[in-house]
Amino acid sequence: MGTRSAVRALRARPVPTWWRDAKLGIFIHWTPASIPAFAPTEHEIGELFASGQPDALANVPYSEWYENSLRFPDSAVSAHHRQHYGDRPYRSFMDDWENALDEWNPGSWAARFAATGARYVVLVTKHMDGYCLWPSDVPNPRAPRARSERDVVGELAEAVRSAGMRFGVYYSGGLDSTFNDHRLGTFADLLVAQPRGDYLAYAEAQVRELIERYAPSVLWNDISWPGPVDRLASLLEFYYDAVPDGVVNDRFVPWSPAWTVLRTRPARRGIDMLVRRVSRSGRGFVPPAPPLYDVRTPEYAVFDTIQSKPWECVRGFDKSFGHNRASTDSDFLTRRELLWMVCDIASKNGNLLINVGPRGDDAQIPKRQADRLRWLAEFTSTVGDALYGTRPWIDPGGAVGDDAEVRYTARDRDVYAFIRPARDDGKVERITLPGFGLTAATVVERLGSGNVVASSAPNGIRLLLDPPADPEVPVAVRLTDAAATSQTHASL
Repeated sequence: MGTRSAVRALRARPVPTWWRDAKLGIFIHWTPASIPAFAPTEHEIGELFASGQPDALANVPYSEWYENSLRFPDSAVSAHHRQHYGDRPYRSFMDDWENALDEWNPGSWAARFAATGARYVVLVTKHMDGYCLWPSDVPNPRAPRARSERDVVGELAEAVRSAGMRFGVYYSGGLDSTFNDHRLGTFADLLVAQPRGDYLAYAEAQVRELIERYAPSVLWNDISWPGPVDRLASLLEFYYDAVPDGVVNDRFVPWSPAWTVLRTRPARRGIDMLVRRVSRSGRGFVPPAPPLYDVRTPEYAVFDTIQSKPWECVRGFDKSFGHNRASTDSDFLTRRELLWMVCDIASKNGNLLINVGPRGDDAQIPKRQADRLRWLAEFTSTVGDALYGTRPWIDPGGAVGDDAEVRYTARDRDVYAFIRPARDDGKVERITLPGFGLTAATVVERLGSGNVVASSAPNGIRLLLDPPADPEVPVAVRLTDAAATSQTHASL
């Protein structure tokens, strides 16, 4: 099959039903950077991309970028490192990380993730520092020690699958500091830092090894891909042959000869200007769509409308993916924010891939993160019918004046309405859902505890909620065989 035919065939693949039904996944960033576990928390990633400041990424809030931040002598990370570690090299943290594996219990992790209602888990197998979490047989000619002797990937894969979830792998294809340690100050630096030469063969061999050993249900690449589109198509064909219902994300941006031009200073300025515009005014980042992918992955960003293409919001509980000791309560999602995020994303045809950043020194999940996993478990165990296996309704929902918000999902004869007060200190006792009408066959029920009484209103279905909704936890109401009369939002 020629390159064009292969690309067309790959583009025509439907996104597997299991992934569209999942709604919730767990991401894991657990690297040698989780030993120092530090990053500044003043800004989120989208704010830095949108700032236009030179070397803005020197103070990125991602602790897993610790090694890169060390390349900027005036960065907050460099100051922290000098104070706590002197001139200790970053790569010495590999030994600390590996020593802590004696305390790691993959089964305990998997049980906690499964309890949240997550349907899949994606592990970072190699981040930008080049360290591999499996005993790869592909030699790294520049850093032979940059791999774990213990098969962390394989052990977690077994535990995750035993707990009833699917397992996926993340691989940093676009960056590997063992091959190219160019410092990253702006988005355009990502182009310059992509390794060339023998790195392509190395990355291809490692990804094929991950596929052959672990048959991941998700193949999640990051930043870009060092090979041209024809070689990428061949790699993805290999993956789909091995895992026919596998899912590929949208960060396999293939290398092309045009990148040579894009590395010039004027072109890099243009790229950074473009990134500033698409960084949603500091609210996150939506990566550019490559030629080949299954699902979109906005980072710390959520789409405003229903998307025709399935997508996945990827973010941490705080401003970092890796564990960050500098994070405080104010840096973390509140219970109210987290639970509504799940509902909002599902109403727009997306999944939430929420990240866990375990500690590096004892392989444990920090308490603030564990609390949020528990919040998800409590919520999904009650409202799971309104999430899993649903699709967007004709309208995602929206704000109701100044008092309430609603989001919709649907399955077969059922439409589900998630309702919460618009204010942290508010409550909802009644709400009218326009766009619906009661029929003789309509059944309205509330999921979980509490009652709901439905009646006809001139402009829709009026719901009386008793007791009033907890402002932190959305109420889920199922409407079976309700007549859809319009596409307008709810109102009081």
